[in-house]
Amino acid sequence: MTGGLRPYTEYRDSGLPWLGRVPAHWDVKRCKYLFKEVDERSKTGEEMHLSMSQKHGLIPSRELDGRRLHSESYVGGKLCKPNDLVLNRLKAHLGVFAHARQAGLVSPDYTVLRPVYSDDVTYFELVFKTPPCVAELRCSTKGIVEGFWRLYTDDLYNIRVPVPPETERAVILSFVRAIDAEVRGFIRNRRRLIEVLNEQKQAVINRAVTRGLDPYAPLKPSGIDWLGDIPEHWDVRRLRNVAALRVSNVDKHTKEGELPVRLCNYTDVYKNTVITTAMSFMAATATRDEIEAFRLQIGDVIITKDSEDWQDIGVPALVAESADDLVCGYHLAILRPRPNVVTGHFLLYALQCRGVVAQLSLAANGVTRYGLSHGAIKAISLPTPPADEQEPIAQYIDEATASLRTAIDTARREIDLIREYRARLIADVVTGKVDVRGLAPAEAPLDEGQSDEGIDDEEMLGDDEPELVEEAAAGDD
Repeated sequence: MTGGLRPYTEYRDSGLPWLGRVPAHWDVKRCKYLFKEVDERSKTGEEMHLSMSQKHGLIPSRELDGRRLHSESYVGGKLCKPNDLVLNRLKAHLGVFAHARQAGLVSPDYTVLRPVYSDDVTYFELVFKTPPCVAELRCSTKGIVEGFWRLYTDDLYNIRVPVPPETERAVILSFVRAIDAEVRGFIRNRRRLIEVLNEQKQAVINRAVTRGLDPYAPLKPSGIDWLGDIPEHWDVRRLRNVAALRVSNVDKHTKEGELPVRLCNYTDVYKNTVITTAMSFMAATATRDEIEAFRLQIGDVIITKDSEDWQDIGVPALVAESADDLVCGYHLAILRPRPNVVTGHFLLYALQCRGVVAQLSLAANGVTRYGLSHGAIKAISLPTPPADEQEPIAQYIDEATASLRTAIDTARREIDLIREYRARLIADVVTGKVDVRGLAPAEAPLDEGQSDEGIDDEEMLGDDEPELVEEAAAGDD
């Protein structure tokens, strides 16, 4: 479908640095001629409550399960209609726009924009989400208090955007939907491949961690249902007896009077099995006592202690390199192996064993955010071979899963690349850099509300923790 992409035959200067040239027959208009803000309020609060997130757009709050913040009453919430464009004024500089697919009510702190014309607003939603336009939106936001930026309606009205003819906008949307369907299919297939590869890797880990490397070793009952029999000379020990626990309280903020540090945060651990000093860490500050308590050491194993998904509890990463300014961040816990009892390398794999993962998941408590108590972490049971067997087991797992890890990394990189390609292609299409007239299918596949992010559990917001959908309490602004 993309083989015939080429630029338009004639362009003109848009007069906008962020946009550059546009096709000669396109208009460039201020948003005040395209949208009108509406501020209709709910009198009962009984309408469908809609929440917005960067992953899912504007959808019924019930579809977000327990991840949203609830309000006791939605009386006073803003009403929206299908085809309204809704933006989160506090996150407009991040491109948090979505069109309403159904009538409902949204947070009073959102802006509801109704199109002056009746055609689909999805084209303008796509324009607002392009990186150059997001940068323009960022320049138009104003700080109300430290750390909070708001895009006021008058400032949005003054922003100029490209406006192709209405029939051409429909063609562009048809093309984008078709490309999006192809990309979703590609990512879905890669996800299935990753699941299969992870199952194979998990089988290697489970076998080695619970049975060791000697297939003829005599066995004994472990006394634990999930573990079954283990080699006769092995032990089953609580985590408190094999590693010291340190739960970090170092947040991501920079505070005056504290020392600069590099912060190993949630996503660093969640997305990497091994922590090295070459990674790109967040800059933050900490006190001398915090640095002393939570500085990472070679051989430490860090686990995710809190998450919005109980299945993401206890994800481990091994510290392979350390530095004086490398500190463990909030929502994480350090497990420091006790000498001559367990190695960090073996502990990393023991924590990935199915039975241990199940224990950690079941021990997590919470409603909108799940977490592990200190006692729950310490009470986890682990198979523990003699110290001289642990490193050979860990090295065997390294070697036996190397090709699987490479294939998984390749599939994940392909997903990242196809996403980057999609984002760049859509940006080029909606800003007129390429001409898709004649390329769009007559009836493009339309799967409203779905995206590859819906099947990608690892997609974050670039912060140190997964997204919480922020809903303001109902009431007047």
